[in-house]
Amino acid sequence: MGVTRDPRVDAWIEALPDWQAAICRKLRQLIHEADSEIEETIKRTTQPYFVLHGTVCAFQATKRYVNLFLYDGGIVPDPDGIVTGGHGNETGRQISIHDVADINERAIVAYLRRLIADNRAGGWRKLKRERAAG
Repeated sequence: MGVTRDPRVDAWIEALPDWQAAICRKLRQLIHEADSEIEETIKRTTQPYFVLHGTVCAFQATKRYVNLFLYDGGIVPDPDGIVTGGHGNETGRQISIHDVADINERAIVAYLRRLIADNRAGGWRKLKRERAAG
């Protein structure tokens, strides 16, 4: 199955400064590498989101970096230390990237694959409830 790109996400990325667009293009590639069934959409009027059995991640561009927001309830392990913010957050965390050269491709793909596996298993909220009950 081929990757389907949302032209609204294309437009959002292309409107960014070159350095941010390069980061987002690389992250987008890695997101689809993690699972070819991921769907792109726009939520909250302008934000690119990536969904598969629930929200997986989203982009946000700031003045100094690009955030890859991870909707995982803080349950996906981070052995490579790529998560830069949201530690202890009940719904998600983030990876802040300042330069495309800083992207740890292997770690991001592995993290996203685990997050997607959790989504396929019912989502992080269900998994947290099961762990608390078990």
